[in-house]
Order: sequence, then structure tokens, then C-alpha cells
Amino acid sequence: MKLVSVITPTFNAEKFVAETIQSVLKQTHTHWELILVDDVSTDHTVSVLRSFAKQDTRIKVFQLAENSGPGVARNFAIQQAQGNYIAFLDADDLWKPEKLEKQLQFMEEEHLPMTFSFYEQIDEEGNSLQKEITAPLEVTYSKLFYCNWIGNLTGIYSVDFFGKIPIASIKKRQDWILWLILVKKIGKVKPVPESLAYYRVRKDSVSSSKVKLIKYNYTIYKDFHGNNPLKAAFNTGLFLIHQLLVKPRFTK
Repeated sequence: MKLVSVITPTFNAEKFVAETIQSVLKQTHTHWELILVDDVSTDHTVSVLRSFAKQDTRIKVFQLAENSGPGVARNFAIQQAQGNYIAFLDADDLWKPEKLEKQLQFMEEEHLPMTFSFYEQIDEEGNSLQKEITAPLEVTYSKLFYCNWIGNLTGIYSVDFFGKIPIASIKKRQDWILWLILVKKIGKVKPVPESLAYYRVRKDSVSSSKVKLIKYNYTIYKDFHGNNPLKAAFNTGLFLIHQLLVKPRFTK
């Protein structure tokens, strides 16, 4: 049975992280390791993490020496990972019990070194927002270039195929950069065509600010893709068009 390394950075997540860990513990695919890297939380997050680690040796807890952001925390976790696959789960999101089992089976049947899935949105209290986020049944590099179709909480890739891919240290959109790197190597990716996870919509999250997201997208085009300022602005505009006109058609 293939080992899956689950990467979870934490920062002041005491309110949600226990439920997140429990969603991993409930996985029908049981051969996993959960690598939790705390980014110098100031609440009781680390105590919660350690309490779970005492109960299950598959759960491993690390602490960064200084607050460095989720990209650095994820990179540290990836360095510790021993799995054949790497999957990502943020400290406030949840997986359905058959998430890993169905994805690994899909990857084997379709001969895919990476995949993702649809997911649903919940609020801070865990109530359904009656929204399922889907995606095209085939995502090429060009499609991904103008729209991040891959929800970070659903993405998984084969270390045996790609090796360990480092995460960018920027505050936001590191996951989009990772998926672009992986899909560029293989040309296209397919999702498991069903919802396998729950994304928690937070009022205080960076994602809640559309203006900030535009700024981060511009930075990706300028610094990661090497666009000049004018081209970066143009591509950011195309991204915004996809975000406002195309992606909503895939929200049920």
C-alpha cells in the first residue's frame, strides 16, 4: 500500500485543527503520515497537535523557529515527508473519509501522476454554504495559466514520478505555482469528478480580499513567469475575466 504524506501548516488554528486532523484519521486509506508544521502560533494550537500525536504515531509535529509563512512551513514538511505521494490539507479544511482512497484509485486507473477533485464550501461553524466547486474534466497548462482550477485541499502528486517539488515562500498563491510546475511537466491533469473535501470560508482570510488577490496574481505573472509589467497587468486582467465569467459556471 502506497504511503501518502499529508502536509498541514498551522498558525493559530486551535479552533479548527482538531476537526481537520480527525478528518485525516477517518480516511479509509489508512497508510498515511500527517506532517503538521506550526508557524509559531500564539494560541494553544501546538498543545492540540501534540495531544493527537501522542495518540497516533502517524501524526508528526514540528515547530518553526520563527514565524515564516505557510510556504516555508509546507517546504519544511515536504523535506520531512517519506511518502510515495504528497497531499495538502490546510488547518481549517476537511476531507471526506474516502478522499485519499478514491484519488489514489483514480490515479492508478487513469495512469496519472497527479490529480485533484471537486470540493464544497462551509462557513466558520462548519455549516454548508450550498456551493460545490467543480472544474473542467481536463485542465491543460494553458487553462491553469489563467485560472487556478485546483483547490489546494484536494491536490495530490506522486513523489515517485515528480520527486519533491519545493513550495514558493510567498504568502499567497504558492499552491498555484506548484500546480503550474507539475502540469507543465505532464501537459494536463484530470480531476476526480466528485466532491471529496470541504473548504472553510474564513472572514479574516486573505482570500476574502479580491483586491489583495489581484495583487498576488500580478506578482505571480511578473516574478514567477517573468512577464514585464505591462504583460503581467494584461495577464492579470485575463485572469480576472476567467475568475468573474468562467469559473462561476463551475460552481453548483
